[in-house]
Amino acid sequence: MKINWGLSLVLGLWCLAAFAQSFPTRPMKILVPAAAGSSPDIRARQIAAKLSEAFGQAVIVDNRPGANGLIAAREAARAPADGHTLFLALINNAVADALSPDPCCRLGMELLPVSRFSMTPYIIVVHPNVPAQSLKELLEQARAKPESVSYASHGPGSLSNLLGEWLKTEWGARLLEVPYKGVNSEIPDLQSGQVMSAFIVPQVVVAAIKAGKLRVLAVTARERLAILPDVPTTAEAGVPGLEAVVWNGIFVPAGTPQGVVQALHRELVRAYNAPEIREQLRAGGSYAAADTPEEFAAFVRAEKEKWGRVIREAGIKAP
Repeated sequence: MKINWGLSLVLGLWCLAAFAQSFPTRPMKILVPAAAGSSPDIRARQIAAKLSEAFGQAVIVDNRPGANGLIAAREAARAPADGHTLFLALINNAVADALSPDPCCRLGMELLPVSRFSMTPYIIVVHPNVPAQSLKELLEQARAKPESVSYASHGPGSLSNLLGEWLKTEWGARLLEVPYKGVNSEIPDLQSGQVMSAFIVPQVVVAAIKAGKLRVLAVTARERLAILPDVPTTAEAGVPGLEAVVWNGIFVPAGTPQGVVQALHRELVRAYNAPEIREQLRAGGSYAAADTPEEFAAFVRAEKEKWGRVIREAGIKAP
């Protein structure tokens, strides 16, 4: 029997288009690798409300913290590839891929990008009693007297740990790493001076900065923050290349129809650009990326390469 490949292709495309037009057919779910009430959880709930309005279906936020994001990622990768299960991936997932890749659920492979959501640069803060008045002065002290400058870290493979290792390799600045389980235990020690410095997201320390309990030296991004307009970027502070952004974005299981990905992308970008969401992001020192699947994929590859190089050079092992 002779197969009409042209007709088969047309019918296949028609079926995909019909499926995309009927999407979604049931309630949707966003898997979040963080606890309820956390920043990623809040971001997911912002997205869920907008997607529910757009698609006319309930969108449930399902929190699955643990294993550096692997628990949620594994469940997302195993879900039907039909667009009804979304995964809010974090930078932790990209670092985990570079640190100890698990073939079950790698970003860009078993999980495919739809669009990046929020970008939150770190700021570098010090206790007011620290003599250094600039980032360069702080690093010069750490270079002249190794481990004379302490910094708060969240342990091996965390972004703060990777930044400390990058400074050691690129600038010869050996900072004394003080590990913490979380920001709630880190901030009191910062404010009391038990630890001298930290790489930290702005929203948790802006009040302390304004009250004079902490001093900020630089922003680890290419542009200054709207909520801290007088604080220089690391490049402006004389330390080019020191860039680190806490990010998140939506992924779907590999094999999800392109029409569904496009429908999700369209509504996600619309949600990210909603005035109230943009204002909430700005007030916390963040901004929305709202990029295309292709741009997001390229960004994730660059992040894996960047932090993977730091991991290899520093000999960091998975905890």
